[in-house]
Amino acid sequence: MSEELIRLSAATLAGKIRTREVSATEITQAHLDRIRDVDEKYNAFLHVADEAALTAAREVDAAVARGDAPASPLAGVPIALKDVFTTSDMPTTCASKILEGWVPPYDATLTGRLRAAGIPILGKTNMDEFAMGSSTENSAYGPTLNPWGEQRIPGGSGGGSAAALAAFEAPLAIGTDTGGSIRQPAAMTSTVGVKPTYGTVSRYGLVACASSLDQGGPCARTVLDTALLHEVIAGHDPRDSTSIDAAVRPVVQAAKEGAEGGLAGVRIGVVKELHSDSYQSGVLSTFDKAVETLRGLGAEIVEVSCPHFSYALAAYYLILPSEVSSNLARFDAMRYGLRTGHDGTRSAEQVMAETRAAGFGKEVKRRIMIGTYALSAGYYDAYYGQALKVRTLIARDFEAAYEKVDVLVAPTSPFTAWKLGEKVDDPLAMYLSDLCTLPTNLAGHCAMSVPAGLSPDDELPVGLQIMAPALADERLYRVGAAYEAARGDLPTAL
Repeated sequence: MSEELIRLSAATLAGKIRTREVSATEITQAHLDRIRDVDEKYNAFLHVADEAALTAAREVDAAVARGDAPASPLAGVPIALKDVFTTSDMPTTCASKILEGWVPPYDATLTGRLRAAGIPILGKTNMDEFAMGSSTENSAYGPTLNPWGEQRIPGGSGGGSAAALAAFEAPLAIGTDTGGSIRQPAAMTSTVGVKPTYGTVSRYGLVACASSLDQGGPCARTVLDTALLHEVIAGHDPRDSTSIDAAVRPVVQAAKEGAEGGLAGVRIGVVKELHSDSYQSGVLSTFDKAVETLRGLGAEIVEVSCPHFSYALAAYYLILPSEVSSNLARFDAMRYGLRTGHDGTRSAEQVMAETRAAGFGKEVKRRIMIGTYALSAGYYDAYYGQALKVRTLIARDFEAAYEKVDVLVAPTSPFTAWKLGEKVDDPLAMYLSDLCTLPTNLAGHCAMSVPAGLSPDDELPVGLQIMAPALADERLYRVGAAYEAARGDLPTAL
């Protein structure tokens, strides 16, 4: 029974809970058992909250027994939460030694919405430290492995959430996307991941990496499951100054309509600058096949040029480190988290320096130094200021493209999952895996990665990225669900 339960979609599980065919407690326990059995191999979780998850599941079962209306369409379906959202009942470490063992005094707004929706939180998932990385190798607690291949990375920074889905340790997960950290792991694990429009999911309680780029979002194994979770976590939050006071987009309805109908009348743009001979050949052939599937659904396919996308990588790796250098200044060994060298003889500055040296990993230190340099006197205009101008040009490219088409498509990543350790010593090679996802974050728009099949090169997953304008998230779900239905079932990792 447990093996059958963990392979069902979240929507199916929720339906079985409502009809009392199976209890939320049984479903949660089945996934906790799965974590116990396989996570030693994959290291997707940093913390497992067995009793808290089961308590939340029992509360849902009690409500069902009383005949109460469900708290949400996903009530009782458990979830894996990226360890960058604060949780008052379990540690929030951001996969960093500098926050090891820290239990926050409050819940993030997103965490609270999951609890209010009756969704049991299985635990906190592994990630690149402070969400800085593309492979989940930068975690202070060891890398996460991709269930799709021995010693393969699961993408990053949200590799733990994506691997948990692919390994059937959870039917739902939460990630964050600063430059592709939801979409790129989704592509590399054959799961679905969505970066919502910036400001539509609260950032309150999300430990900041780059404040103008970070966005929490839903992850699952189907488009409909992702849509159901999206509607749970989205919505205005007065505690978040970047939150948009707008109605939640009807993404569930759009997903259902897409799955049932074709794409007649939908104009889809293939971005010329995100289709390069430098990409892995199997990625390109799988993507081209996906585009033909979209054409077969009745969509009009046109090539679109976004000329400034070629500068996105350089602009991003100035803007993000600059914001990192500001945001991570709060980890000063004085208020919370790690403190080393405090023996009564050292100054506050010495303790701060020693703590940061011991607590931050190499990639975090690298980005802090780049950002501090870019913001320093005499260099601000030449580096950070110029990057902001490029950001504006990229946003204008999007605006011009969306005058011609409804959505844009591209590969999610130029490469399939590489082997553990293959790019650790070459940061630029690692950064290049984000080429296709960065423009959306710089513009604040929304995007989805949906599984497109396996590359003929290595039989590893490839993602189809769908992009839409700000506050048009429902377009992603309509196109993604239509493609998913036409594509049919794909092999699973296990």
